Parts: sequence; C-alpha cells; structure tokens
Amino acid sequence: MIANIVKPGHKTRGVLNYLYGPGRANEHTDPHLVASFDGFVPDPGRDPDATLAQLADVLDLRVKQAGHKAPKNHVWHCSIRAAPEDRHLTDDEWATIARRVLNATGIAPAGDPDACRWVAVRHADDHIHIVATKVRGDLRPPRNWNDFPRADKELVAIEKEHGLRQVPRGDRTAAKRPTRAEQEKAHRTGTARTSREHLRTIVRTAVSAATTTEEFFRFVEGAGALIDVQHFPSGDVRGYKVALDDDTNAQGEPVWFSGSTLAPDLSYPKIAERLTTTEATPTELSEAPAWRRLARAVDRTPDHLAHGEDETGQAHITVLAEALDVLPLIAPAGIRPQLVQAATAFERASRSQIRARHQQAQTTRRAVKAILREPAPKDGALLTIVLDALLLAVIAAQHWHRTHGHTQQAEAARQAAGHLRAAYQAQAAEPLTVLRQQGTRLAESLRRRQEFALRRVLPELAERILAEPGWPALAATLDRAEAAGHKPAALLTEATARRETDTATSVSEVLTWRLHRLANLTAVTTSGTPIPPSAAYRPTNTATSQQRRTR
Repeated sequence: MIANIVKPGHKTRGVLNYLYGPGRANEHTDPHLVASFDGFVPDPGRDPDATLAQLADVLDLRVKQAGHKAPKNHVWHCSIRAAPEDRHLTDDEWATIARRVLNATGIAPAGDPDACRWVAVRHADDHIHIVATKVRGDLRPPRNWNDFPRADKELVAIEKEHGLRQVPRGDRTAAKRPTRAEQEKAHRTGTARTSREHLRTIVRTAVSAATTTEEFFRFVEGAGALIDVQHFPSGDVRGYKVALDDDTNAQGEPVWFSGSTLAPDLSYPKIAERLTTTEATPTELSEAPAWRRLARAVDRTPDHLAHGEDETGQAHITVLAEALDVLPLIAPAGIRPQLVQAATAFERASRSQIRARHQQAQTTRRAVKAILREPAPKDGALLTIVLDALLLAVIAAQHWHRTHGHTQQAEAARQAAGHLRAAYQAQAAEPLTVLRQQGTRLAESLRRRQEFALRRVLPELAERILAEPGWPALAATLDRAEAAGHKPAALLTEATARRETDTATSVSEVLTWRLHRLANLTAVTTSGTPIPPSAAYRPTNTATSQQRRTR
C-alpha cells in the first residue's frame, strides 16, 4: 500500500472536480465518499441534491474564517493505493485506513475536536483520495511536518494487520526521479534519457575517476557538461551545479541542477569527503599493478561486509559502485553495454541511511582510480579475474542489504549482478577455453596430483567439480600455481575457507579465478603461453563468511 502526498494547492474545488470527474481516461467509476470529518458532509456522488460547490464550501469554511492568516496553499491531498494483488477493500476498511493516516500525519489527530476538515473519496476499487483543508478549528495550521514518512510508517502497520502485500519501502536515499515535464522534454527532443539522468551519470563517473575536487570539476567539463562552482566569501568551495549545453529553458538559459538534486551522495560536501586521502601510498605504488590491487581489494569486500561494522560495510559498497562506474570507460566494447547496465542498476544499491566510513575503504578506492591511469590489461584473463571478484562482491552487497532490511537496495544489487554476470560470461569464454586446453594437455600424473589435492580439501564437492566442464581449467590453474611455488592443497584450503562455494553454479570456475587472485597468477595468451608472474601474493586466512553465492 503506497501513499502519495502531492504538493499543497489552493483550489479545493479544482481537486474535487478531478476526484468526482471521469478521470483523464474515463477511469473513474462510482466516485463517492467513504468517510469525512463529521459524517454529514454532502456527497455529490451519492446524493443527487448535493453539489461540488457545496462540498468545497464545507471544506473551506475555516479557511475563509482564518482570512489572511490562512496558508495560501491550504489544500492537502493524499492518495492511498493498494497493491494490484491485494483483495478489494470495503468502503468501511478504506474509511478506517483514511482516519489512521490522517491521525498519523497530524492533519486530523484522533479525538481532536479542532482537527482539520477532510473527506475521503473513492472512485476506483484499488485506491482512495483524501482531501483536507489545512486550517484547524482554532484557526491555526496543523502540525503535519514529515507527513509522508509518518503516513508510510502507518501503512506498514496497516498492511500487516489487514493481511495485505507488504510493499518494499525506500529509505529516502534514492535519487530524485525525473519529473513528467523532463520526461516529455526528452521525448520531444528524441533523447533516450532526461538531462537529470544524463548529468547524474556524468557526475558519478567523474567522482569515481577523480582524485581531487579540482580534477572532479575538470572531468565534468571534459564530459561535455557545463559546471558552475559557487564559493564562500573566504574562497572555499560552497557547492556546484551542472547543466547540459543543449538543454535550455524558455529564455534560452541552461537548465541547472545542483549536485544534491541529482542524488543524495552527489552534493559537494559528500563528494569532497570521498575524495580525501585518495593518493596512492608508496607501498601500493611499489607492489602489484593497479588491476591486481583492485582484484585483491574487491576480493576482500565480502569479508568486510560479513564481519565489519555497518559503517565500514557501507563504505565498501560505495567504492564497489565507483568501480562499476569506471569500468565501462576502459572495458572492451563487447561487454561495455552490460557493464553500463550493471553500474546503472547498482547506483541505487550504493546508498543507505547508514553513514559510510570512507577512510576504511580507501585502499580499494585508490585502486579503482589507478586502473584509469594505467594501461588496460592486454590479456582477457586479468579483466575476467576482476569481473569475477566484482560479481561476488555485488552478490555479497545484495545479501548485506537484505540482512539490513534495505529492500530497494537489495533488489538493485540483484539486478546489477545479472548484468555483471552476463559481462563476466562473455569475457571469461576465451581465457577459460585456453585454460581448459592446458588442463587437457596435462600429463596424467599431474592431473592425478591435482585431483588428489582436490579430494583431500573438498571431499564433499570433489565429484561435482570433477564432472564440471571447468575442471580442466582448475587443474591447469593448480598446476601453474604449483609451478610458481605454491602448494595446491593450501591454496584450495585458503580459497574455500574465505567464502562458500557449494551454492555456485560452476564451482570450478569460482575456484579458478579465486586461485588466480590468491596466488597472483598471471593470465595466459591465446596460444596458451603463460605471461611471466610477478611476486606471489599470500593473503592471511580469514574466517569463513556466511554469505552464500550464486553463479
């Protein structure tokens, strides 16, 4: 059950004309009152002698009595709609719901003789409209601040009590949707997205790529957007607004959007907070390349989500979104559409009411920014390793949000995982084929040795893995790891101890790329020749996560 409270208006009669009229597409049937402030108001829908003018006069009585003290926009209008699969509620049930919502919002508190005047009109099976005039009997305005969250909270209780569908709720962290006018303008101009949506993508990508606020401003301009930076008298940056050069109003002026109107996390203060301490440390610069650092950092994300504090978990999810934002800039064209879709979907999953502790995720953030400043990997396997880690991390984020009751964010993460899985499968096809070919060419004694290690570490999964098409690729990976100085059994133990594998569609694939990350194995060329490895990475063991994975 969803409430929609529109912006207050000043024409009571105009709202009533719509409610008792045929509707925009003749969808209104049998408009009538189900409840009112005193039970005796005229109902033009059922009483042939009653008129809309009479009903409007009854509702506006206190507004007229208040005179110039009455608010200019005195009409409070709220619609309440049931879910499509809900049973049809009776008029009495809708009347009870209306009174509870009016009490919760402060428009008409229960038992208050001076409460605002109101009516509840039903002109369809699945919803009602509540219209009230915002002047009390004592000629004071009602206390209806934060009326929407109050109404929404009451509807949650009503859903449970009446056995209705419990609709997923947001937490007021979603980006503002384009208005109807913006959508119609995009349709007229033949653009696929509104200016608001286009600018949000530009700003999000610039934040993810930049290391300083100055660089952020340059990146926004470089993406073809206009930017206006506002300053305090001291010279410090106060905020910014952006516009598209070809999006103008009736006066020919650019249509500007402040960062906070694009999304809650794109205000200047929140961007500045994320861009602090993003310069790479000497240790990071001297170790593995950025792509490997990113793969290892993202690989730890599920553990941070499973065992870290909520603020740390939110920080890692924010950085995960940044990684998805920048990948389309440097990924092969063949998988770019899926990556764009994954980033767009995960945008909703990147925010919650939990305040991110950004300093806890700076290692990953620095790696994200560094991959834009290093050559893209020439081999397909390294990108596959990164995509595999990202996919597992997105699935972990879905579980984290679901555990915290973040319904919308969990659904967004689920959708992002689907797009990311498609990109992974397309990217992994060639390197997996090469690895399988290597595995099939292994000497019998070497295959037996890797099979023994597998049975020793994973006796309950060994038969399944050996029957999978990906087993030869895993065997080849274990053989290469052993040649690089690792012990296959120890690597398998490390890989399976960190996260579950028994729910994966292809356990062999999961282990293949996880071992590449743990052992810092390099990719193979299309001819099957390994690229010389760099220094081996040996992470410390971590506790088993309870997160379940699907692949």
